[in-house]
Amino acid sequence: MIETSASTISEIYKGQKAFFASQKTKSIAFRLQQLKTLKKAILQYEDKVNEALWQDLHKSKEEAFLTETSLLIEELNYHIKNLKNWAKPKKVGTPLQIKPSLSRIYFEPLGIGLIIAPWNYPFQLTINPLIGAISAGCCAVLKPSPDTPNVARVIEEMISEYFPSEYIAVVQGGKEANQELFKFPFDVMFFTGSPGVGKIVMKAAAEHLSRVVLELGGKSPCIVDKKANLKIAGKKIAWGKIINAGQTCIAPDYLLVHKEVKNDLLAEILKAFEEMLGEDIANSNHYGRIVNPTAMNRLMKYLDGDIYYGGKVDLEEKYIAPTILNNVQPEDEIMQEEIFGPILPVMEFNEIDDALSYINRNEKPLALYYFGKNNGAEKVLRETSSGGACINDTLLHVANHKLPFGGVGNSGMGKYHGIESFLAFTHERGVVT
Repeated sequence: MIETSASTISEIYKGQKAFFASQKTKSIAFRLQQLKTLKKAILQYEDKVNEALWQDLHKSKEEAFLTETSLLIEELNYHIKNLKNWAKPKKVGTPLQIKPSLSRIYFEPLGIGLIIAPWNYPFQLTINPLIGAISAGCCAVLKPSPDTPNVARVIEEMISEYFPSEYIAVVQGGKEANQELFKFPFDVMFFTGSPGVGKIVMKAAAEHLSRVVLELGGKSPCIVDKKANLKIAGKKIAWGKIINAGQTCIAPDYLLVHKEVKNDLLAEILKAFEEMLGEDIANSNHYGRIVNPTAMNRLMKYLDGDIYYGGKVDLEEKYIAPTILNNVQPEDEIMQEEIFGPILPVMEFNEIDDALSYINRNEKPLALYYFGKNNGAEKVLRETSSGGACINDTLLHVANHKLPFGGVGNSGMGKYHGIESFLAFTHERGVVT
């Protein structure tokens, strides 16, 4: 892949600054047309995107549709339907001491957005924030991940065909390209990735006092209580862990299960793995691969524990079988960082308070999952904090564009999806007349 030069990055920024100053992007008609153009582009390029996802991550076209393109089309349809209403000035009440004035909130675009995307859902997590930027009336610079080079090339080809670079542009490269981009005072920096790199982005944004949206990750816990439906829990947990070979920021990272039902639950998870992928998982067309050898080596160091199921590895094929690690302890290495792979460590608890105490001693996660009865779910939600949550399921909260999606604390700041994507790239301007 050819990295974008520093001089080209400078030209892109200057071009977008001038284009935004022309006021053209602020027109609602213009924004709606660009959203429709983006939808057309995605549908036109869907086959190329699918092929690139297969090459980079061994992602099947069915999984690509489920986790990448369909989410984008739904998001676009929602914005196209609601943008006029979102962008309309909003009347608010006026206190007695300044009457008969009128008070309104005006929604104005921030300006130029920088969107830095990760490799795990490389198409969806590049384009989804872009929908918010277009909807808000901003220009945008997209920086796809170099770890999925085929998808990055398709994104650049698609964007350059349908949009002028002074409006939307793609910058290619790694850390050096990021550092070059950070020299410019973008009005908003939208980053999806690890907490470690998120801190670097936040420092760069601080130099320009840019707004920052950080979609990070962390160790998302999955609790299975004594009264949970184990068959449903096993199936949902297995599905949440094998999507994209576990390389999902909201994947159930580790399992906290009541000791009385642990053995039965693990048997259900094992059965679900094989029902979904077959007994010869290595040859399944519906099971992904680890992104690169570096990630493989990092994950393989976790496979020294008590392997209940799985553990098979093919370094050349970047394959790690879905793996369950039993009898894991809090001090074990696998419990010290986000796994981001198809390995599920299992810890047991006697009382739900013990599980919640463990969760609350650690950083706030991006997601939390609970399987059990409603009264137990209410207690868990009341006594913990996470970016989002599902009760008796995994992952599905990300698919509802009427819900805000984002982290809290170490798992991120700011939110998007639906109207929140519009607001992420918008300044709410209070005006008294």
